[in-house]
Amino acid sequence: MSHDSSLAYNYCALPLAAYACRPDLSRGRIVVEDESKHRTAFQRDKDRIIHTSAFRRLKYKTQVFVYHEGDHYRTRLSHTIEVAQIARTIARALMVNEDLSEAVALAHDLGHTPFAHMGEDALKDCMKDLGGFYHNDQSLRILTTLEHKYPLWSGLNLTWETLEGVAKHNGPVLQKGQKPTRDILPVALFELSQKMDMELDKYASMEAQAAAIADDIAYNNHDVEDGLRAGFFTLDEIEQLTLFKEPLEKIRKTYPNITPTILVAEMVRGMIGKMVEDVLDTSIENIKRINPQSPKDVANAGEQIVRFSPQMEANVTELRKFLFDRMYRHYTVERIRLKVERILPDLFNAFFSQYRLLPDHWQRRVEAAGGVDDKMARARMVCDYVAGMTDRFAIREHERMFDLYWDLK
Repeated sequence: MSHDSSLAYNYCALPLAAYACRPDLSRGRIVVEDESKHRTAFQRDKDRIIHTSAFRRLKYKTQVFVYHEGDHYRTRLSHTIEVAQIARTIARALMVNEDLSEAVALAHDLGHTPFAHMGEDALKDCMKDLGGFYHNDQSLRILTTLEHKYPLWSGLNLTWETLEGVAKHNGPVLQKGQKPTRDILPVALFELSQKMDMELDKYASMEAQAAAIADDIAYNNHDVEDGLRAGFFTLDEIEQLTLFKEPLEKIRKTYPNITPTILVAEMVRGMIGKMVEDVLDTSIENIKRINPQSPKDVANAGEQIVRFSPQMEANVTELRKFLFDRMYRHYTVERIRLKVERILPDLFNAFFSQYRLLPDHWQRRVEAAGGVDDKMARARMVCDYVAGMTDRFAIREHERMFDLYWDLK
């Protein structure tokens, strides 16, 4: 089929609902640039995210298990890809923009530290009186400032819609009518709010909401699978949870000779499908009730439209508590936490007190930001460097700096 290629960026692969975000109606980018003839604005955002250094580093960043504990456990990268897949499924079923949902999903964890939430807790303590640290805000900082790949701007120069999705996928950041100020917003979000009106007191797009709920679905189910593999709990214990009791009984009845490995795979696969179906049923009912006719109506709906039913939310809350008690606080994970609470503060404090310990190009960043004399600026640069490390790089860097016999002959 022939068409005017200069208009190709207007097209989407599937029909979109009235409340979907359309790339040809995007609110634009911070720096105006020509759009592609062959890819929509949201496709370009997705592609730019995939090509970042931060995205590649997710391969060696912890989801729950540190990289050396086994090749079969989720990493932050494999988790991100799983979230993107589920987000696309939900977006397509709700007739909203799959590319935008996928872009938000691919970007949502870029700001995670090494060692997952253990690392984030450690960096929060380091930055407590120096401007704070939040992994969601660090994702925005990577997208808007830290990635250096273009001659005319820092960051990726993504569309308003993708940045909004990363900033607000869990809901409004400010109270209705509240103005963005430096004292109530984290650093990257405040800086972004001065360049674009992110409407931080309103809800994010349906596409961003789809990415947010996909994150919940992915990590809850896959943490169950990884926890079973690690021996943190058993199938019999999982079967006591409301979510899993009936599905496990059905699988065992249907496949009486099924092996434990395939049983777990079948259980997780079925549970993801069940959660997605619940989200779609609930969201479609919400759409009928609210009747949004534009993305603006979604923003002003006063509630998350894409969400679990109350019963599913209660069941997921029960699962979260189980995983917190039995997995995230398991003694082997706590032992890793003990090490992380030394590794990251040691690195941060050394670089903060003597910034010339940093690699040359990071020293230049500190100097360009005024960090030689400004403690807050220096701390932010050091935080950026440490937060960007992979697990294995942080471990090696700590050994290089604090093992007195490292590389001595």
